[in-house]
Amino acid sequence: MAPVAQDPQMLDRGFRQMYGLDFPAAHATFLSYQQTHPADPMGYASNAAAYLFSEFDRLHILESDLFLDDKAFDGRKKRTPDPALKMELEKELAKSDELAAKILAQKPDDENALFSQVMANGLRADYAALIEKRNLASLAYMKTGRTIALKLLAIDPTCYDAYLAIGVENYLLGTNPAPVRWVLRMTGAQTDKQEGLQRLRLTADKGRYLAPFARLLLAVAALRDKDRPTARTLLAGLAKEFPGNQLYVTELARIQ
Repeated sequence: MAPVAQDPQMLDRGFRQMYGLDFPAAHATFLSYQQTHPADPMGYASNAAAYLFSEFDRLHILESDLFLDDKAFDGRKKRTPDPALKMELEKELAKSDELAAKILAQKPDDENALFSQVMANGLRADYAALIEKRNLASLAYMKTGRTIALKLLAIDPTCYDAYLAIGVENYLLGTNPAPVRWVLRMTGAQTDKQEGLQRLRLTADKGRYLAPFARLLLAVAALRDKDRPTARTLLAGLAKEFPGNQLYVTELARIQ
């Protein structure tokens, strides 16, 4: 489950369009949501997600070969982002932040507003790390998102999309060598790889908006662990569910 947005079915449609790489349709759906529900921060956070994923697609960022080799990932080049897209992304995130803060000032436990903050921090963390190669900034956003996610899950443990924020931080940081994990824990980061995988599975199995992304992350994790059958099953399911997304087909062909 996810926090009850004002029209979750419309958000569902927008996210499915996004995962299918139909970004014009996704933006149209999310903009329509904003017009219908102008005070809901999720409309803006969701449209920001569509901007981020379109940039990921343009720059081929989610291809698994970048993540399977730690040296390749550490030595990755700083990408050349689309400045106009970045401006739109930041505008949507700023509006989401503004609306969420306004809601939380009156109702600190509002689940929908908290979840929009979790999403916004996750999107900023991904953009900083994978496009701008600003790892420290990304870490700060991950920690903030995880803190808000824990608050949200204390209110509603069935908000399965929120587990993604905890899962990503623990898994990604947990794959570092032990001395690095020790230093990261000193900064307050969470670095338990197995807990990260467990949280990602919760989102993959029971999440609403972020389940397909969690399944892709789990497929990459399985490939890193040489578990090709699990990776194949996850990618085959994604390819069947989103036939317009060639990423899943390409990644599946690599391990057939």
